[in-house]
Amino acid sequence: MQSIFKKGRLETVRKQHKGMSQTKYTPRLQTRYHEQIAPELMKKFGYTSFMQVPRLEKICLNQGVNGATSDKKLVDIAVQEMTIIAGQKAVAAKSKKDISNFKLRKNLPIAARVTLRRERMYEFLDRLVSISLPRVRDFKGVNSKGFDGRGNYNMGVKEQIIFPEIDIDKVTKMNGMDITFVTSAKTDEEAFALLEALGMPFTKKQSN
Repeated sequence: MQSIFKKGRLETVRKQHKGMSQTKYTPRLQTRYHEQIAPELMKKFGYTSFMQVPRLEKICLNQGVNGATSDKKLVDIAVQEMTIIAGQKAVAAKSKKDISNFKLRKNLPIAARVTLRRERMYEFLDRLVSISLPRVRDFKGVNSKGFDGRGNYNMGVKEQIIFPEIDIDKVTKMNGMDITFVTSAKTDEEAFALLEALGMPFTKKQSN
């Protein structure tokens, strides 16, 4: 009887643990998009279906590494730093062709990159707009002219130390990075409205 009781109790604990492990975490910015931002955009642009509402699809981080042709360790450091910043494993990007003038050989690691989607994408954006960008010296907002005409937005960061995840005492070289926000928006106006609603601190309104 005692062994049956213990077995039954153990099974109950296992089920409870399984239920807890299946609880899905949703970033606050993602929740805000579904509950507040999407309905507002739907009303603003007169969409007839929720599927028409622009959404953020992915965020791409890319960092070219100066001096990578002569010191491979610089790329390794960049990959490590970007992994810490993004919260996801970054990879080294390799050159696609030989360029003799720059002593560049094909397949030589020259940059670090990572692509964020779903939860990690929203988490990164939340940290970027609420913590990292305000740490930029004399910050007055991001330029609203970085749209590409197809609903995507590009911006640059001059120093990786704006991200609190980076220990400034361990930084051996200042590196910037390019950040691309890929959206499903059909126009720059819609993409601007989406990113602004998600908290992107643009310096001025996007002109038509």
